[in-house]
Amino acid sequence: MLFIKSDDLKTGMRLAKPIYNKSGVMLYERNSKLTSQGIVSIRNFGLIGVYILEAAEPVPPMSEDDIEFERFQAMSVFAIRDIMDAICKKKEPKEMYQFANSILKNYGSLHRKINFIQSIRSKEDYVYKHTLNTAILCAMMTYKLKMEFKYQLDVVIAALFHDIGTLLIPLNLRHKNRSELSEEEQVKVNTYHVAALQMFSQNRDLDFDIIRIVTDIIKQLHPEIVKDGEVPEVMPLGAEVLKVAYVYDMMTAMNFDEEPHSEIVAVRHLMNDEVEYNPDVVDALLSSINILQPGTCVEMVNGDRGLVIAANNNVLEPFVLSFRDNKVHNLGDSREAKEMQIKDIMKTMDNRHVVDNDLLAQYSGGTVHMGEHRESKNY
Repeated sequence: MLFIKSDDLKTGMRLAKPIYNKSGVMLYERNSKLTSQGIVSIRNFGLIGVYILEAAEPVPPMSEDDIEFERFQAMSVFAIRDIMDAICKKKEPKEMYQFANSILKNYGSLHRKINFIQSIRSKEDYVYKHTLNTAILCAMMTYKLKMEFKYQLDVVIAALFHDIGTLLIPLNLRHKNRSELSEEEQVKVNTYHVAALQMFSQNRDLDFDIIRIVTDIIKQLHPEIVKDGEVPEVMPLGAEVLKVAYVYDMMTAMNFDEEPHSEIVAVRHLMNDEVEYNPDVVDALLSSINILQPGTCVEMVNGDRGLVIAANNNVLEPFVLSFRDNKVHNLGDSREAKEMQIKDIMKTMDNRHVVDNDLLAQYSGGTVHMGEHRESKNY
């Protein structure tokens, strides 16, 4: 499965994930082949990109949990949009608690892990879908941390509010790559996060715990908007949960700056910095979602490739069947780990070599015999 930006789509490509319209109606099913008209529609929707199946790649199986998760994502975007837009307009967000309860009802008491499926995002719904996914992750993680229901609810509601500052930013600035922002534009962007911070700092209607979580996380995520010493070094556990959920979704979702990272890269980032990310909270994330499911193809740091066949105590050290020697390697074994460590999930199953067009252009047409070394620049 590959992530392809909308500008790079070509006819005949097969969709790996369905596409819904603004009303939640499915327009294109998985495995649908893109036509020129379909590509125009995708671009008109403002989609950042889509997930595409490789030429010989079969359609990945979907469990009932997977189907329900995608359905919940598609239908919940509209409710979360109404809530967030109301907050931006300083109006009472109707059905806020009802919506937060629905998230907890579906994902706040699961005894099993789920496949956390990233959705296709457009310029219009990016912030809403990011917020929704962050709230769902918070619901699952707070349950694993055995938080009482009232505090679970506080964390989920805080998740609904944490990115209001981004939603306040005008579209022409919001969709720019960070590297493209001028110094003046960056200052302007910061003012909207300041406005969000002030909005919640002065709020007298929300529960104190919600306000504390939201204000602390805004300061943590945007330290440039507060004075030295005002960034909280110690945050409430709910804010720690929200921070990990935020980072995981931001890293694995499609965005305007770069291709999405794999869950392996995201998890390794979270696990490797125990000062920045609470290890107990990271463990709660790993206990909530599937990482390196059996059947996943991976690349190793030594260049080998293999197939995950079983999990291990450490999610990054499963049992892997090597394609090179057809042997099963236990990456949890320190002796095996010296030579074999997972680098990332395989981005492509295509083993064809990419031709260097510049080198090809230099070829003069002469005969090259097997094993013969040529010094000429023409070869």
